[in-house]
Amino acid sequence: MDPTPSVPVLELFSLSGQNALITGASRGIGAACALALAQAGANLCLVLRPPADKPSSSSTPDIVSSISAACPNVRIEVVHADLSDITSVKAVFPQALEKMHREIDIFVNCAGIQRRAPAEIFSEDDWDEVITTNLKSAFILSQAAGAHMLTLTPANPEKKSVKSIIHFASLLSFQGGLTVPAYAAAKGGIAQLVKALSNEWSAKGIRVNAVVPGYIRTDMNSALLANPTRLRQISERIPAGRWGDPADFAGVVVFLASRASQYVCGELVVVDGMAGIGLG
Repeated sequence: MDPTPSVPVLELFSLSGQNALITGASRGIGAACALALAQAGANLCLVLRPPADKPSSSSTPDIVSSISAACPNVRIEVVHADLSDITSVKAVFPQALEKMHREIDIFVNCAGIQRRAPAEIFSEDDWDEVITTNLKSAFILSQAAGAHMLTLTPANPEKKSVKSIIHFASLLSFQGGLTVPAYAAAKGGIAQLVKALSNEWSAKGIRVNAVVPGYIRTDMNSALLANPTRLRQISERIPAGRWGDPADFAGVVVFLASRASQYVCGELVVVDGMAGIGLG
């Protein structure tokens, strides 16, 4: 792994000329991360669900249009895929490479689904869907990204690829949670996948890390936010005094994608307002 370059500190965070592939970018944390990467200068290839699969909601923003308006100088491409369908997953990286001129420097895996039911009645179909979407697809895409990055020779000799893979784990990687056994198992797997890949690839110049969100105001947590008792219980044990927002992840994803984190490998970076430890 190359040493951190001796340049002005703000240059370490620049992603100018880098190409990023990001899943789960249509809303919530993923959308905030996509915007942050673009603001730092990265070109984007967004992996979005096929149009027929999108929830019908007039409030759902057009992520491509909104990022293009904010960052007119970056290129934005789209690949459509159903991450619960392995055939669809395996087609993502080849399509992304074609759209990004055969060069992807950053892979951010932010896609995920959740299914809730008591463990004793949790269906096998729900288990398979969650594990495939949240864990198996993460490995397949990481494998493709890593294989590509190991052979990456920039077309522009002056460009230095950052070669960063960033996953999104969860507090449930450690805690297990309630009525979400498949989600907890998948996110526990993500935490260990990050360690395993980093063990193999860090010496070869690829950094693999994960972000660990706490309780965040997103659609995935709508059931908790709509339950006054659970909302109060959770809020009372967050020392930061509030639930997180998607914008709270902009800085950490740019840090992990950029040369600013050149010596950060195999880490689970917790962004939770200290909710994982609580007030004791």
